[in-house]
Amino acid sequence: MNSSCTSFEAQFRAIYPRLRRFAYSLTSQSADADDLLQRASERALRNFAKFEQGTRFDSWMFQLTRNLWIDTVRARGRRANREVPEEAGLGVGHDPRPATHAAIDLQKAMNAMAQLPEEQREIVALILVDGMGYRETAELLDLPIGTVSSRLVRGRKALLEMLGEGNDD
Repeated sequence: MNSSCTSFEAQFRAIYPRLRRFAYSLTSQSADADDLLQRASERALRNFAKFEQGTRFDSWMFQLTRNLWIDTVRARGRRANREVPEEAGLGVGHDPRPATHAAIDLQKAMNAMAQLPEEQREIVALILVDGMGYRETAELLDLPIGTVSSRLVRGRKALLEMLGEGNDD
């Protein structure tokens, strides 16, 4: 195995959980997130020789994943039907109430997130879900930091309203 492949693998393993969460936040479907992540990793591995050493690998991967998702949405249109994730059936045989309430809350949050405009959903996913900073998000999406900030505020407010937790100020 050559050193560039080993370098790719090590860097990819380090960001995989974050990248997986990001893919899920874009697709809202576990299987679609896995497919998106597989396509992104294949493309990244094929193009790793073009990756500029010294730049941020995670930003490169997030951008590549985002671009693939945009291409996917354009090619097939938005899905109208949402399915319950496969993981919902894993708790069979146990007291389902706590898990059910948590799953319902999570599903409500994911449904609400899916209703956000794409520009807000990306930023909410990167900052609130993945924990990226404003500056890092602005660089990744090639946006001014003020745009990132305003989209986050609008996205967070819309989510809270959809979840029935909006302020009555």
